[in-house]
Amino acid sequence: MENSTLFDLAQELEQQNGRIYETVCQWIYDHAELGEQEFQSSAYLKERLTEIGFTVTAPYGNLPTAFRAEYGHGHPKVAFLAEYDALPGYGPEKDQNRHACGHNWIAANTFGACDILRRIYDAGHFTGTIVYMGCPAEEMLGGKVNMVDAGCFDDIDAAMQIHIAGGNETKLAGQSLAIDSVEFTYHGVSSHSAGAPERGVNALDACYLMFDGVNALRQHVTPDARIHGIITNGGLAPNVVPALASSKWFVRAADRTYLNELTQKVINCARGGAMMTGAEMEWRFFENSYDNMMLNRTLIDAMAECMRIAGIGNINTTEQAPNGSSDVGNVSWVTPTLAVNMGIGNTDGADCHEEAFLCNVIGERGFAGLHKAILSQVFLALCIYTDPEMQRKLAEDKQQILAARAAR
Repeated sequence: MENSTLFDLAQELEQQNGRIYETVCQWIYDHAELGEQEFQSSAYLKERLTEIGFTVTAPYGNLPTAFRAEYGHGHPKVAFLAEYDALPGYGPEKDQNRHACGHNWIAANTFGACDILRRIYDAGHFTGTIVYMGCPAEEMLGGKVNMVDAGCFDDIDAAMQIHIAGGNETKLAGQSLAIDSVEFTYHGVSSHSAGAPERGVNALDACYLMFDGVNALRQHVTPDARIHGIITNGGLAPNVVPALASSKWFVRAADRTYLNELTQKVINCARGGAMMTGAEMEWRFFENSYDNMMLNRTLIDAMAECMRIAGIGNINTTEQAPNGSSDVGNVSWVTPTLAVNMGIGNTDGADCHEEAFLCNVIGERGFAGLHKAILSQVFLALCIYTDPEMQRKLAEDKQQILAARAAR
């Protein structure tokens, strides 16, 4: 069957079952849970996938709320990267968890894509395996990092995700910065600040001196690099020399190899603060380290055409300067990966993480975009499942990715 005929079938199936996918989107929205606590959301998705015949493995990747659901057999194996964690700090009292980043929308569009592909598979139109990858805690931990480390993506031939975004532009080649999240703790000696200052070792001074060192370092980093930190503990009373001080830092760069070098320089700045004051210093990574996104032209170019067919306009396939970080970057160093930021068409200027954006991840506008995102992923997956030349190219891409990863 020609792809155009398969695409028509997919559109017909999406029209018939679209309300189901809207229900999934709304349910996850109504049960917003923070990262590593998505027990209701993951259980709901696992139940829905089991109902339609997927084989579910859970827990997965050494994470209690991660799971893998499969339908079909053999290769190609195409993975759809679902997310379902929310953010804190919304509502009138700023005490509610809400899906201001639209991960409910991602959970639903990946579910819809897998369901439609399952129906087309049952009709005998392609072979391979449909993989719904339940990826928790993108916002707070970076669960995909744990899953990559556990080998969860090693057998995947291609992975994709469409993330909701504000505005009208859909970006297919957006990059993400590699990031290290580092906490530094200084241990000094307390004393009376006025009565016996000479007996104290000021841990807060060590912290300040580290900031001075990093500020000097900023003059000598590449333009893509970003270093930003906060003091999380600076003492308890002005009349006591602080015996404990700590700070947290995000260190980012467009390339993991350079970031490793830059993070070491930041650690050296911290060591300098300890040496100048006599404090003891310890450090740790307090969150997972993300890799930069490795763009895949095979998937980008194919998805651009698929999205046009799905009715999406204003598609940008040019390489975008990185301005944030995502754990999808780690997946891209294991298998060909596509991460799309799809503009939802709002004109109020609101974007992800903002309370004003919540109305766009459900409702008429959100659901209209949801259906297009579902079809775009189905179309691209069908190209992968049915085109031997695309399969060959993706296999070559994967070998190049793994070689680059081994050479880092």
